[in-house]
Amino acid sequence: MTTTATASLRDDARTIGLIGLAHGTSHFFHMLLPPLFPLFIRDFGLSYSELGLLVSTFFVISGIGQALAGFLVDRVGARPVLFAALSCFVLASLAAASAQGYAGLMLASALAGLGNSPFHPVDFTILNKRVSQARLGHAFSVHGITGNLGWAAAPVFMAAITAATGSWRWAAAGAGLWALFVLATLLLNRRAIDDRSASWPHAAAKAAGAAKDEHPLAFLRLPSVWLCFSFFFWSTCALSAVQSFAGPALQKLHDLPLTVTSFVVTGFMLCGAAGMVVGGFLAARAERLERIIGACLLGAAALLFLAGLPGMPGMLAAVVASLAGFGTGLAGPSRDMLIKRAAPPGATGRVYGTVYSGLDLGFALAAPVFGAILDRGAPSGVFVGAALALVGGVLSAGLVGARVAKGRPQAAKMAA
Repeated sequence: MTTTATASLRDDARTIGLIGLAHGTSHFFHMLLPPLFPLFIRDFGLSYSELGLLVSTFFVISGIGQALAGFLVDRVGARPVLFAALSCFVLASLAAASAQGYAGLMLASALAGLGNSPFHPVDFTILNKRVSQARLGHAFSVHGITGNLGWAAAPVFMAAITAATGSWRWAAAGAGLWALFVLATLLLNRRAIDDRSASWPHAAAKAAGAAKDEHPLAFLRLPSVWLCFSFFFWSTCALSAVQSFAGPALQKLHDLPLTVTSFVVTGFMLCGAAGMVVGGFLAARAERLERIIGACLLGAAALLFLAGLPGMPGMLAAVVASLAGFGTGLAGPSRDMLIKRAAPPGATGRVYGTVYSGLDLGFALAAPVFGAILDRGAPSGVFVGAALALVGGVLSAGLVGARVAKGRPQAAKMAA
C-alpha cells in the first residue's frame, strides 16, 4: 500500500514538474523580444508603434491559435502538440537571432505566438488526465508559479547574455538553446506526459465519465464556457495594466525614481507566485471555488485602488501595488480548478483552449487602452482601471460557480 502511494506521488510529481517546466518556457517566450526593444530601436531605427505591433502580433496569433489548438489536442493528444510548440520556440529564436530588419522580427514574433498558442489546452489536458485528484490543486499551483517565474526570468536572461557577449543576437540564440533543452527533457520523459496511455492507473475512471459522442462545437453552447472566457479577459486586462504601465504610472503619480518603479512588476509577480503556493491548498479543499476567487481578487482590487490614490506616500504605493499580486496569485489555482469543473467530459482541450484565448485577447486590447489613459495624463486611471477589471473578473467567476453548483445535483442524480 505504501509502495503504491509512493509510486503515485512520484509519478504525479514528475508530471507536474515537467508541465511546469514547459509552462515556464512558454511565459519566457512572451518576453523573447520586449527586453530587446531599445536595441532594436538603435539597430533598426524602429518606432514604438512598430514595436507595439510585434507584441500585438504575438498575442493575436496566440489567441486564435489557442482556441483552435484545443480541438487538435482533443483529436491527436496533448503530447505531440506540446513537442511541436517547443519546436516553434526554437524557430522563433533562430528568426530573431538572424533578423536583418522589421520583417525578421515580425517572423520571430509570429512563430513565438504560434508556439505559445497550445500551452494551456496541452498543459491542463495532461494535468487533468495524469495527476490524481488529491494533488490537482497543487498541480495548478505549480503551473501558475512556473508561469510567473518564466515572465520574471526572461528579461534577466536576455539582458545578462547581451551584456556578456555584447550582442542581442546571442541572447536570442541562447533562448533557442533553452527551448531545445526543454524539448529534449520532455522527449526523454515522454511517458510521464502521455495523456493517451490506457495503462495509466486513473484511465479507466476518467474514461467512465467521458461524454457521449456529440458535435465538436457543442461545448460552445455552454454559458459557463463564455463566462470563463470573460473571467480571463477581465483578469488579464488588470495584469496587462500592471505589467506594462504600473511603473511609469507610479513615476508620474508619486515622482518615484526608475530604480524603484522598475521593481514593482517583479514584486507583483513574486507575490503572485507566493500566493499560488497557498492557493494550491485552498483549491484542493474548497467546494465553492468562486468564493475564494472573489475574496482574493476583491482584496487585490482594493490594494490597486489604494496604490493609485494621489495622497498615498510613494514608497508605500509601490509596496501596496506589489502586494496586490498575492491576491491574484492566491486565486489562480481555484480559477483553474473551477474551469475544470465547468468543462464537459471529453472536451478538456477545447474548453481550455477557448477559455484561455480570453487571456490573449485581454493582453492584446488592454495595453493600448491603458497606454492611452497614461498619455492623457491620468496615472491614477491605470490603477483604478485595473481594479475595476478585477471586479469584472469576480462577477464572471461568481456566475460560473453558480452554474457549476446548480449542475452538480443534476449530475449526481444522473449518476445514481
